[in-house]
Order: sequence, then C-alpha cells, then structure tokens
Amino acid sequence: FFSPGFQVAPETKAVMKWLRSIPFVLSASLHGGELVVTYPYDYSRHPMEDKMFSPTPDEKMFKMLAKAYADAHPVISDRSELRCGGNFVKRGGIINGAEWYSFTGGMADFNYLHTNCFEVTVEVGCEKFPLEEELFTIWHENRDALLNYMEMVHRGIKGIVSDKFGNPIKNARISVRGIQHDVTTGN
Repeated sequence: FFSPGFQVAPETKAVMKWLRSIPFVLSASLHGGELVVTYPYDYSRHPMEDKMFSPTPDEKMFKMLAKAYADAHPVISDRSELRCGGNFVKRGGIINGAEWYSFTGGMADFNYLHTNCFEVTVEVGCEKFPLEEELFTIWHENRDALLNYMEMVHRGIKGIVSDKFGNPIKNARISVRGIQHDVTTGN
C-alpha cells in the first residue's frame, strides 16, 4: 500500500488501527482547493502513468456515492464551466481519483483495501486555505450535500450473519457475485 521505505507517522498508524477496530462503512475526506468529488482508486494501477483511470471493482457504487454528494451541492452541480471546478462539469462534478492525479497512501484507497469502508474525497471549495469569514458560506454550500451523502449509508445489502443458533459470526467473509471485492462482518 505504501511505497518501499515509507515511514508511517504515529497519528496515521493510530487512525489505521481505529478504522480496523470499528466497522465503518461510509466516510468522506474533506479537502479544499477545488470543487469536485473523487473516488478510489487514487493510486494508478500503473505507477508510471499519471491521470490514468483506475477503477475499483465497486466502480458503480463509488460513482453513485460521489454523484449523491455532487448533485446536492449547489456549486458543484452548477453547469458553468467558468468557475472553480468548471473543468469537471462535463463529468458531473466527479472523477476517479487516479484519473485526476495519482498518489499513493490515500485514505480512500486504504479504507477500500483494508476495511469495509467506502470513502470519497470531497474538495469543498476553491480556496486551499479559506479565510475565517468564508467558512460559513462553505458550510452552507456543503451542508445538504453532506447530509445527502450520509443518507447513502442505507443503500446496499444489510443484515446480520449468524450461525444456526442465531449467534453473530465475527469476521465472516461476504461475497457478491460479479464484484471482486469481499467485505467482512464486524466483531
């Protein structure tokens, strides 16, 4: 997952441990500097290729999740190409992360590969470091989109895997025909 010789920071190790200990299924990482929603993979299958589409086996689900956010965001869903994020208008305000730019060690890729959590990255505004007086507007532009995205947690298959006595089975592998990515039950 990480490049050879890469040192993982203690706080990163702590987050990785936390993510493995609680069975999260949906998350979003909030960034600034653009208006777009990206989804895994963020790292190209061919490390020497930049801007190369690298879909996960759950491509359709990730696109649906990213669209749920983008379509509910008043600026990302604006069809104007003359604004920050305008170059993503023809894509509906979403893009595969590696197709935008490839990098290794991202949270969305880690979550998908090592936990049951599906994560997108939301670039919430044009300014990488917005001024304090801009935060209220950014919050209001993103509030409904965040709520719409959070509601997506109710999509998909849900249930309890249990033995013949009704006891939950820990770490049971769940496979879906046609998707080459299994998930496991929680502890």
